[in-house]
Amino acid sequence: MTSASLNREILRLAVPALGALIAEPAFLIVDAALVGHLGTTPLAGLGIAGAVLQTIVGLMVFLAYSTTPAVARRFGAGDPGAAVSVGINGMWLALGLGAVLAVVGAVATPWLVSLFGAGAEVAAQASAYLVISMWGLPAMLIVFAATGLLRGLQNTMTPLWIAGLGFGANALLNALFIYGFGWGIAGSAAGTVAAQWGMVAAYVLVVRRLAATHNASLRAHGDGLRSTARSGGWLFLRTVSLRVALLATVGVATAVGTDELAGWQIVFTIFSAGAFALDALAIAAQALIGKELGAGDPRQVQRVLTRTVAWGAWFGVVVGALIGVLSGVLGIVFTGDPEIAALVQPALIVLAVAQPLAGVVFVLDGVLMGANDARYLALAGGLNLVPFLPALWIVSATGVAGSAGLVWLAVAFFGVYLLARLATLGWRVRSGRWLQVAA
Repeated sequence: MTSASLNREILRLAVPALGALIAEPAFLIVDAALVGHLGTTPLAGLGIAGAVLQTIVGLMVFLAYSTTPAVARRFGAGDPGAAVSVGINGMWLALGLGAVLAVVGAVATPWLVSLFGAGAEVAAQASAYLVISMWGLPAMLIVFAATGLLRGLQNTMTPLWIAGLGFGANALLNALFIYGFGWGIAGSAAGTVAAQWGMVAAYVLVVRRLAATHNASLRAHGDGLRSTARSGGWLFLRTVSLRVALLATVGVATAVGTDELAGWQIVFTIFSAGAFALDALAIAAQALIGKELGAGDPRQVQRVLTRTVAWGAWFGVVVGALIGVLSGVLGIVFTGDPEIAALVQPALIVLAVAQPLAGVVFVLDGVLMGANDARYLALAGGLNLVPFLPALWIVSATGVAGSAGLVWLAVAFFGVYLLARLATLGWRVRSGRWLQVAA
């Protein structure tokens, strides 16, 4: 494969993956826009319910990340039937986990909502949305696993189409159920759940066709389920460490002050938007590394590693430059308040400078996932918190506030934490031990 063809292959996987990634949060944006017209109380309830759902779903994303490399490895080895079977095992595991979470979540909904300390009216709206949405969890997890299956087969276009159709169906059903049937916030939840199960139906049709084409079994296999669960368990722990870092940062921002918390929300929203593009490159790296490892071509593995890391760094430069240029107006776009804009601009500059670093970190994460080095990723996640949490404590203990407080918070997260991740991931890649694990 020439350099030009490798670049095209990276773009062929990354661009549709980016579109599918953007479609996921668009579901909640549509919900918020439609529910917002019902009044502030339903919108506040949606905020609580959305926070609970995003936390649960965020922790379960390992179903995609553990399925992709397992499928890609077998696909690269020239055994598409085994590749599809591994992906189907992942979908069965997702169904089982989702069913348990749906039942437990529906029962625990009043308690989960009470943790936020909202008033009775807001809590009632949050519960109405959340108890229905819990029944969409199995569908969401199956979509994760099915997406991982197709990514492993080097197909990111089909997930983009299904995500786009799901987004359209979600918008139409929400509008119908909320306003046409007069169901209020419960209609929003019902519309989203129906759209999610519709996406599952589409994936089932695609996967059944793949299974028939490659003579793969549609049944779950014990060994395959255990293997997927073992790899997924380590990636689950990795995700937990990321969530701890995020929640700890929000906790410190909350303690600093209300304006600073609002400012951090703006900064982190911009970071999350840029992360979609960088995550798309990580997905391309994950799929390509898994395929080339399966093909037994170490030279091509190194070429994919070098090229995707370069893409991550240069794309980080582009995203960082864009954030830097817009840093003076982003605060106004979000709040319309010039004082908030001035408050967040220095922190946005820190974020802009850190983007090339973030690009490399995201890609290295994808590379090690592609090599199924899940155990190391989980251990590294814990190690990354060792320098980061004390840095956060220092920011909190010094009592620095205002723009300076936001800057030091940004330095802790985009500097200390990302550098810790770069150190642990970079050491692993340079040591070559990830290739031994892959072997």
